[in-house]
This record gives sequence, structure tokens and C-alpha cells, in this order.
Amino acid sequence: MQHFSDRLTKAVRECGNPVLVGLDPRLESLPEPIRSDVDEADSGAVASAFRTFCRGVIDVVAPLVPAVKPQAAFFERWGPSGMAAMADVIQYAHQSGLLVILDGKRNDIGSTATAYARAYLGAGQASPWGADALTVSPYLGRDSLTPFVEMAIQRKAGVFVLVKTSNHGGGLFQDLVCDGRTVYDHVAQLVQKMARQTEGSSGYGAIGAVVGATYPEQLAELRQAMANAWLLVPGFGAQGAGARDVRYAFDNEGLGAVVNSSRGIIFAHSRAPYRDQYGDRNWQKAVEAATRDMIEQLRTETPAGNLAD
Repeated sequence: MQHFSDRLTKAVRECGNPVLVGLDPRLESLPEPIRSDVDEADSGAVASAFRTFCRGVIDVVAPLVPAVKPQAAFFERWGPSGMAAMADVIQYAHQSGLLVILDGKRNDIGSTATAYARAYLGAGQASPWGADALTVSPYLGRDSLTPFVEMAIQRKAGVFVLVKTSNHGGGLFQDLVCDGRTVYDHVAQLVQKMARQTEGSSGYGAIGAVVGATYPEQLAELRQAMANAWLLVPGFGAQGAGARDVRYAFDNEGLGAVVNSSRGIIFAHSRAPYRDQYGDRNWQKAVEAATRDMIEQLRTETPAGNLAD
């Protein structure tokens, strides 16, 4: 199997865009035809609805985007049935030709971190969950990241380390100044070092960073600080950031970042301007329209437009 960053580079180039579709299923937000007969007290029925919905999203976006990002918490909420649904969604996404970045924000120390890394990292049969990449928290220190880095190298997988998150409260710790620099700057320095150590032929490493679109100035700063790291950029759409906010996340070729949208795409049927045109009955058409609109916005407002040249 090819190096993770090289696979991601190839997928983004082939699609001509850096859109990452987040799979965050919530029962109350599913289209009426899928949720109408689901009893919330029946976790198996909810999990089945999630499976149907996520497969339906994948069917629409697979020809359009390079990757999807299942959020583990929304599946875990429903216990073993939900986790079985997540496994099915990951497998179906791979069968549909998509890369899968699992948003689990895992971490621990020692053998526990190793167990997490072994569980999640490695596409196909390389790991039980089969994810191409995993989001990881760095706040237990360098030794807590090492097992993930080692497993990423071994299984040609990727790791996205939380550096500057999109939530408004993230600055409580991330913006603290230590030795004249913010905590997120210190994390970025470590990520860049690990990216250089795991560099593929694309020039990007297997270790990347999560940097929120809701902080565009810091995003620009961190793109420069982590020149060899792929950036996973949340916060687009429903969280308030637009295409111009993410324009500095990319290199001059339009590579180096994937921009995530979850609610803005998968629940487009209930949101303006798609709600009136499509509604619940034509929810997949709403997903397609929202995806295409995001692709066009990024092509127009960011260096991602160079991908289509």
C-alpha cells in the first residue's frame, strides 16, 4: 500500500478538490423517510438508520470528494449496535473508493496508546476498524504520540494531531503562552518534526494537524509552521467559516489541506437554501448540491482552484 500522504495527495488531485465530508449522524436530524419509523429506545433500529443514511451520503459524495470523516461519538452513543454500524460505514466508504479519516480524538500513554493505534490505524484488514487515519490529542505528551506515529509508519496510515481546534473554548489551554510561545505553537513544532520524519514522495508526512477554519490568522501562521503536514480543517459551513477563511491552509498547488463540512452537507435538506428546493424526500439531491457548492466555493476563493487546471 502507498504512503498515506501520497494516497491523500493522489485522491485530492483526482477529485480536483479538498472537500472532506463529515459523517455525524444524529437521529433527530435524519431525513423523515429514514427516521419516521425509528424508535429511539431501540438502539439497533437507530444504528440501522445510521447505516442507511451514511451509505446514502457515501453513494452521493464518492464520485465527488476524496475522503469522508466518520465521527465515532455519534456511533458510540448507541452502544454495540452503533459501533457495528460505524464498522460497516468505514468498510462501505472504502468499497466506494474513499479514504476514511476516523474522528476519534484518541490518546493515552504506554500500552493503552499502542492499543488505540493498533485498533484504528490501517486500512482494510490491517486493523480491526480499518481507518486510513485517526485524529489524536497531543496533551499527554510526546510519548503518548509515539505509538501512533510508529503504527502509522508500519501500516502506511495517517495521524491528525489536534493543534488549534475550531471551538471557541479551545483557546483556554491552546493559547496559553509558555516560553514566549503559545501551547499550540509548541504542538505545531512537534507535528512538523514528525511530519518531516514520516515524509512521503508528495513532500507531506504521515503526521498531520487539525487546525480550525474559525481562526484564519492562526491557520495561515500554522500552514507556514507545518510546511510538511497535511492540515485537517474543521469549522467550514455550519460553524461559521467560509472559503476565504481557509484560503491560507493550502500550498500554491492547492494541496496540503482537506476542509471538513459535516452538518452543512449531510443535513442540507433541512437548511437554506436547499430546504425549499429539495426537502426531506430528495435529501440526497440536497447533499449533492451542497457538496458541489462547497467544491465551487473552494475552487473560486482558494488555491484549490489550481487543482482543476
